[in-house]
Amino acid sequence: MIADTLFTFTTDVKTAAEVADLIAARADQFWVAEADGIVGFVTFGPFRSGPGYRDVVEHSIVLDRSVQGTGVGRALMQTAFDAAAAQGRRIMVAAISGANPGAIGFHTALGFGQVGRMPRIGQKNGQQLDLILMQKMLSPR
Repeated sequence: MIADTLFTFTTDVKTAAEVADLIAARADQFWVAEADGIVGFVTFGPFRSGPGYRDVVEHSIVLDRSVQGTGVGRALMQTAFDAAAAQGRRIMVAAISGANPGAIGFHTALGFGQVGRMPRIGQKNGQQLDLILMQKMLSPR
């Protein structure tokens, strides 16, 4: 996904060791889906630093094309929603590339609402890309 899409603005492909370190650092905030190998993952972490954002997390979800539309993504997201709420978080944020309309539709179907658009803020492969901000309330606190 990093090398072949405009869905993430990063260009630094992670090594297996870096991914393993990320999983270890976020053991209670990282889940994978497997079907003849890993076909997706979801993770979340702090949205921004500072105590005023302590109840807010931002997530990332990546799915192999072979499982998109099968419910795997929805199941991963429900696991993340439940875990974040259990950890006292009340809002989950999605920051989505404007080049990824499928992710916008996916998040809308999960109850996220669009709360902002940052035009041409990201750059990748010589293109300037919009960032769509969406959020979902996890608990009424």
